[in-house]
Amino acid sequence: MRRQSPAVSVIDQGVDASVCRMALCGLCASLIGIGLSRFAYTALLPELIVAHWFAPSLAAYLGAANLAGYLAGALVAQPIASRMSVVGVLRAMMLLGSAAFFACASPVSFSWLFLWRFASGVSGGVLMVLVAPTVLPNVSPSRRGLAGGAIFVGIGCGIVASGALVPALLRWGLPQTWAGLGTLALALSVVAWNGWPVARPATRRIRLGGRRFGSLFRNPALRALYLQYALNAFGLVPHMIFLVDFVARGVGKGLAAGAQDWVLFGLGAMAGPVCAGYIGDRVGFRSALRLAFLIQAAAVAILAVNSRPISLTVSSLVIGAFVPGIVPLALGRVHELIPGDTVLQKSAWSLCTTAFALGQAAGAYALSAIFAQTKGAYAPLFMLGGGALMLAFTVDMATAVLAARCGEAGADGV
Repeated sequence: MRRQSPAVSVIDQGVDASVCRMALCGLCASLIGIGLSRFAYTALLPELIVAHWFAPSLAAYLGAANLAGYLAGALVAQPIASRMSVVGVLRAMMLLGSAAFFACASPVSFSWLFLWRFASGVSGGVLMVLVAPTVLPNVSPSRRGLAGGAIFVGIGCGIVASGALVPALLRWGLPQTWAGLGTLALALSVVAWNGWPVARPATRRIRLGGRRFGSLFRNPALRALYLQYALNAFGLVPHMIFLVDFVARGVGKGLAAGAQDWVLFGLGAMAGPVCAGYIGDRVGFRSALRLAFLIQAAAVAILAVNSRPISLTVSSLVIGAFVPGIVPLALGRVHELIPGDTVLQKSAWSLCTTAFALGQAAGAYALSAIFAQTKGAYAPLFMLGGGALMLAFTVDMATAVLAARCGEAGADGV
C-alpha cells in the first residue's frame, strides 16, 4: 500500500484546520444573526409581557420587527457587499447584532426597541445572504456539504442555547438577560473575527441578459416555487414568534415549560437540514417538498385544537426541523428546475430567498395584528399557519395538473 508522505499529511491537516475555522465562522454568524437575534426573542416574549414592559400586542410587533429587518437585510446585502469588503461587512453585521441586545436591555420606549429589533433583523438578513458564498468557494467540493451543514446548524444551536440560557438569565432580571445574550453574541464575534477567508480580488460580475432573466418568471414551476416558499415562510411564523408564549400563557404551563418546548424546537432545527437533504436525495426534491408541506400543515394546525403534551412535543420538533430544513429542499428544487446553469440557479435562489423573507414579514405583521384584534387568541394563528402550508401544497399540485393538461413537457426546466 502506498504511504502518504509526511509533507502531504501536514498540508492536509492545514487544509482541514482552515476549513474547520471557516465553518466555525459561518456557524458563529448564523448563531448570532438568526439563532439568537431572532429566536431568543421568542423565549423572552412571555416575560416581557409579565414584567409589563409592553402589552401583548406590542410585544408581538417587536417580534415582527426582526422579520421585517431580515427582509431589508436580504435585499441590501449584495449591493453593500459590491461596494465594501465582504469580510468587513460580515464583521460589522455581527457587531450590530451584538449591540442590538445591549440596546434592548432598557425599555426606553416601544420605538427604541422596535428600531433595534429591526436592526438585529437587518444584520441577520445580510449575514445569511453573504456567509455561505464567502465561505464555501474556499472549501473543496468534497467538504462543502459538511461546511454548509455546519453553517446552518448554527441556527439550531442558537435556538437550543436561547431555550437553555434565557430561563437561567431571567433569574437576574430582564435587563441582565438582554445583556447576557449580547455578551454571548459579542464573544462569538470575537471568535470569528480573524477566521474569515482572505478576500479575493474583485472579478467582473456576470449579468443575465433580459431573455435569460425573464426565464426565471416564465417557467410555471419556478413561479409556483416562489409562491410556495413564501407561503411556507408564512406558515412557520406562529411557532417562530408565539410558541413559547402559547405554552407559557396560553396553555398556562409557565415559562419553564415553554422554554423546554423551545429547546425541542431547537433540537429539531439541528437535525432538520441533514434529514431533509437525505430525503430529497432519495425521493426527489419535488416529492420531498410536497411531503414537507403536508407534514408542516398538520404539525402547525394541530395546536389550534389540541395542546396536550404529546402534541406540543411533536409539533415543536417537526416545525423546528423544517425552519432550516425547508432550505435544502427548496434549493434542491431550484437545481432540479434549472439543471447545470449555475448563474441562473443563483439568481433563482436569490428570488426564492426574497420570497421567503416577504412571506415571513407578511406573516409576522398579519398574525400580530390578528393576535391584537382577538385579544390574545392563539387558535386563529395556528389555523392560518396550517392553511398557508396547505395552500402551498395545493399550488404545487395545481401547477402539475395544469402543466399536464397543457402538454408542457418542459415545465420542469427552464
